Parts: sequence; C-alpha cells; structure tokens
Amino acid sequence: MATNVVILGAKGRMGDTLVNMALADEELNLVGACEREGNAGGIDHDGCIVSDCLEELLPQVPGAVVVDFTMPEASVAMAGIAARFGNPAVIGTTGLSKAQQAELATMARDVPLFWAPNMSVGVNVLLKVLPTLVRLLGPDYDMEMVETHHKMKKDSPSGTALKLAQCLAEARGWEYDEVKRHCRDGIIGERPRKEIGVQTLRGGDVFGDHTMYFFGPGERIEITHRAHSRETFATGALRAAKWLANQKPGRLYTMADVL
Repeated sequence: MATNVVILGAKGRMGDTLVNMALADEELNLVGACEREGNAGGIDHDGCIVSDCLEELLPQVPGAVVVDFTMPEASVAMAGIAARFGNPAVIGTTGLSKAQQAELATMARDVPLFWAPNMSVGVNVLLKVLPTLVRLLGPDYDMEMVETHHKMKKDSPSGTALKLAQCLAEARGWEYDEVKRHCRDGIIGERPRKEIGVQTLRGGDVFGDHTMYFFGPGERIEITHRAHSRETFATGALRAAKWLANQKPGRLYTMADVL
C-alpha cells in the first residue's frame, strides 16, 4: 500500500526535489503540498491538496507523513501541528538547537517523529563505522574535519559536520562541547591533544562535502563523503517517510532506526 505524504516548503530547492521524486515513486502518494502564506500558487498536481496553512491541510489528509526541510523554528512549529492532528513527520532541517531537539523528543511521545541532520545513507553508515576506526587507531591520532557547502547555507558548522564530530568525540569518551574548536585565528599555541577541529567553507553550489582527517605519527587517513545532488537527501527522507508511516510514537527516530 502506498504511503501518503505532504511536502512542506514545496516550492523551495529541496521541496521541489521532494515533490518530483514523490510523484515518480509508485510507493508514495503526494496528497499535500504546503508553502508559506501567500506563496502556494503555481503548484498543480492531480490529487494533491495545495495550501499555505498546514492546520487547514492536515485534517484533510489524516495519517499522511509530513516531510519538512525548512528552518528550525518552522520545523518545530510544524511538529507541534502534526502532533495535534496525529500526522507522522520526517524532519531533515539542520541547525536545530539542543532545546529544539528536546522539544521534538517530547512531541515524539505523542506522534511518530523522525529527525536527521543528514538523510544520506552513506553518511549514516559512516556514523556506524567511525567509532570502530577511532578505537582501532588509538589516542595518538588527532581528529579534524573540514565541511563545505553552497553559499546559501545559513548554519555553520553544518548539522552533518556536528553529528560526525560528536560521533568522533563519543568514540574517545569525550564531551564534544568541551573539545570542539570551530575557528582558529591568531597566536593560539600548540594544538591540545584533547581537541576536535571543525572548519567551515562556503561557496558556489556545493551540495555538501565532509572530510575527516586522522593525523597520526608518520601518516594520515582522510575519509570524505561528497553529496552530488539534493536527490541524495531526498531519497533518504522519502525512504524514512515510508518507514515512519508504520511506526508508533514513543521516541524521536533517526536514520539509524531506518537502516
């Protein structure tokens, strides 16, 4: 049975990709598209309800999974509306604060909610294997990261970079906020052993590059993930939507659950 989905921010760069991929997927029904107030015109697909008010749209599509790649404040507000009407929701928005993530976790007790700062299958597999690499290399390897995104990206470091760096810190038994270094400038002295640097590049139309460096005695290892298109993230999000439609509330789900 096909999964009904509603795309939030349907005219945005990511939203448009999601709409087109949902329409092409036989396992999905695009039943709703939502845009900000006054911007919903121009969306016209058979069987798809178009609205600029999610509260008016969701009662018409009970049980449909909302897919959202918008802004942190909008995503949290969306989750609250979805919880009120009982619609599961997949969130791929980055830049959420710890308080906002905690809000989502609370709402997930009442409705199936999924959040991942990166929907790429490759990135989420990396999150599984990186701890093993860190443990095998041992404490003599310094860990650093460089992330690159398009010039329109608003948050820095990227949500993916933070998730990967947190993964590295946890593998060492460190608290990430205590060892992170997101910027270096001036006379800063020698690099401490207990530190993870994450540096940010912005420019052009790069979809997302993340390179992790492991600097050891006499050698270094570099692991790079490059996203070639927005379809990489859309594929993961729609896969998550199909999976979430059959889940129960209780906790905030992640891509690890889907995989």
